[in-house]
Amino acid sequence: MSTVVQDRSSAGPLLAKTAIVTGAARRLGSHIALALARHGANVVIHYHRSASQAAQLARQMTQLGVRAWTIQADLADAAQVEALAARSIEASGGVDILINNASFWPEDTIWDMTAQTLQTCMDVHVMAPVILARALARQQREGHIINILDTRVTDYDHKHISYHLAKRTLHTITRILALELAPRVAINAVAPGLILPPDGYGTEYLARLASTNPMNRYGQPEDVVEAVLFLLRSRFITGQVIYVDGGFHMRHQLYV
Repeated sequence: MSTVVQDRSSAGPLLAKTAIVTGAARRLGSHIALALARHGANVVIHYHRSASQAAQLARQMTQLGVRAWTIQADLADAAQVEALAARSIEASGGVDILINNASFWPEDTIWDMTAQTLQTCMDVHVMAPVILARALARQQREGHIINILDTRVTDYDHKHISYHLAKRTLHTITRILALELAPRVAINAVAPGLILPPDGYGTEYLARLASTNPMNRYGQPEDVVEAVLFLLRSRFITGQVIYVDGGFHMRHQLYV
């Protein structure tokens, strides 16, 4: 588990800040969380079922000289999300950064989508980020929120319709929050494309799909990390989406 970032001597605005990263124990979340720690931020590592991975990540962070907390919560349960926010603020003394990264990616179509699956997707991808954003804003301190989207919000993912609808809504919520929480809190989003294969697949999965984007390649977690760090360093960007997708989002959307 490694990521290419600057060392702590150039941490700048992230030094001694505290961040919550949802879904931080695995995959892209772990890369983002560890990058923040390497830039001097203390990190609340949220996890759902990946307790051992969360604990291992926390140990790595403390070795970097920052503080780390692991907090379990089911983001489909609003009460647990409220508790996650309260416990994070109480433990750290205040939260400056929120990365809404956790995701639920069920396979369904418009023909077999169920109310329960759609509701779970909306709870995880929309309601949980909103609850956490409100908690951060109520602190009355300056901060940053970054929502992790998916480049397919610009297209149509007919095989994951519940996920697609929820991520589309999170895209809209990003812009709404950018207006509602200004001027203290900046809210932006990063939309990865072909970065990591699904669980159980290797890089051959990515290589097979590389031709689907104009750059004809696949990216690395570090590409997403750098976009996140760029937004966290900015004091004058809000309501924006950075697509880290090799240009995939422009295939049929050149003038939209």
